[in-house]
Amino acid sequence: MNDVLQFLIRHGYAILFGVVLLEQAGLPVASVPVLLGVGALSAEGRFSIALALLLALVASLLADFFWYAVGRRRGYGVLRVLCRISIEPESCVKRTTGAFRRHGSRTLVIAKFVPGLGTVATPMAGLMRMSPLRFLLLDAAGVTLWAGLYLMLGFIFRRQLERLAEIISRAGISVAVVAILGIGGYLGWKWLDRRRYLRQLDMARISPEELWSRMQAGEDIMILDLRHGPEGAKLPGALRFPPEELETKHHEIPRDRDIVVYCT
Repeated sequence: MNDVLQFLIRHGYAILFGVVLLEQAGLPVASVPVLLGVGALSAEGRFSIALALLLALVASLLADFFWYAVGRRRGYGVLRVLCRISIEPESCVKRTTGAFRRHGSRTLVIAKFVPGLGTVATPMAGLMRMSPLRFLLLDAAGVTLWAGLYLMLGFIFRRQLERLAEIISRAGISVAVVAILGIGGYLGWKWLDRRRYLRQLDMARISPEELWSRMQAGEDIMILDLRHGPEGAKLPGALRFPPEELETKHHEIPRDRDIVVYCT
């Protein structure tokens, strides 16, 4: 434990900058423990909260502006790529587009606090053709709130963090082992949950060929097209609207026939 603490003290600023940069670039690393640790150590005068906040801001803006530029050039393609490597790809695009529909550009201010949203919100801003200056101002506000909150929590609850570290140290378990077990348990649970979801989805699927043959046979089937944005041509006879509007437009869906949902 002392070795880990001394390493953090010697290289804290570089570690903070690198971890925030990698996390906001989309890699599976966690910056919150580092922010809490630097905040706690700043209470002892080992770090400056102002400098730590500035480094977190610069690191995050570098990664975020990169994804903003990619989203501006590539459109929905980059969202699909990011969501494909997400832990919850089935809800990734839906959550992002839904947040932007409800809150608009203000989504950038809260995105860092929502798991998975921070990475995809920045290319979404580029896709929506938000001006670079507006993007940087809103993103900087969000990063400042996010990083500042965890730095201050570390500063305020430094005694509790010290006691937790002592308990872990007495138990003979390294911080790395605790982190690996925690992250591994969370990823395992999400993987099992996703497998269960996909199994249920497989049982309810219908192939395009089967749907076409049933329609040719005269079956009265309604196709509900819930794809995001301008994804492909409109299906003849299909009822189409964004999935975020399902709650308000569900009354338009007929209840007297089979319904086939087409989504991405």
